[in-house]
Formats: sequence, structure tokens, C-alpha cells
Amino acid sequence: MIKLHPLPAHLGFFHPAVLIGSFFGSGLLRPASGTWGSLAAVLPALLIGHYFGALGLLVACLVTYALGYAACRLWLANSQDPDPSPIVIDEVAGLFLAMSAAPLTLAGVTVAFVLFRLLDIAKPFPISWADANLKGAHGVMFDDILAGGGAALVLLLAQAYGWL
Repeated sequence: MIKLHPLPAHLGFFHPAVLIGSFFGSGLLRPASGTWGSLAAVLPALLIGHYFGALGLLVACLVTYALGYAACRLWLANSQDPDPSPIVIDEVAGLFLAMSAAPLTLAGVTVAFVLFRLLDIAKPFPISWADANLKGAHGVMFDDILAGGGAALVLLLAQAYGWL
């Protein structure tokens, strides 16, 4: 049986903050909401990357960050939790950033996904600093941007050395 995270009291599933924040419900799945949200972002990332390239993924990251920031503000205004698990739009933005540096091959996409999730979960510095010190919507969103950026740097280095 599938278990879902509860929603804030005043927000229904079809509220724009919930649809955007949970990336169309993928973040409501538990456990591992962030992984479900990241996985849901792979197909859109592949399509954006295929049709618009790395620049398209960078633009998608920025647009997703802006939409995610707005959704987070509304969600957080209706929640006691400073970083609700069902909000996964931050993972979507971070994965778009990581994928902007990945070759669109099975290996490239897999490495981008795994690196991004590892950095997002382990939170090495400066990701841990952002997670601990930034508050509100930026606090929810920005640590995943750093994780995506870190994954992108590793991907670029791997390609420069011919490892990918």
C-alpha cells in the first residue's frame, strides 16, 4: 500500500503551491520523497536537454527555482515545518542543474542522478552550511542548487578526464 505525506491544513492537492511544490504529487510519496521527486524530474530533464541542450536545462533550473520559491512561501505560510518533506521542487531544480553538465546517455543520466542524490543526502560543505543557515523558501531551495552545482562540477571534471 502506498503511503502519502499529509498536506497542510488549508492547502488541497490542486492548490498551485502543492502541485508545484510536490512536483505534481511525486513528493507526497514516502519514504524518500526527495528521491521520488528527483526521479520524476529525469524525464522532463531529458526532454529539455534533448530539445534545448545544456542552456535549456540552466534556464529550466532558474524558472523552476523561481516557481519553487513562490510555492515554498505559500506552503511554509500554512505549515509548522520549516522544510516539509513533500516539497521536492528544490530537487527538480537541482537535478536540472546537475543534468546540464551530463551527457544525455544512460551512463551520464545515471551518474548525474546518483551524484546529485548523494550530495543532497550527505550535505558536505557548503551544502550543509546552506541547509543549516538559510531560512524560509530560500532555505528549502538553495541547498539543492548547491548539490546540483556540485554534481555538475564533478560531471564536467569526469568528462574532461575522459571518465564519462
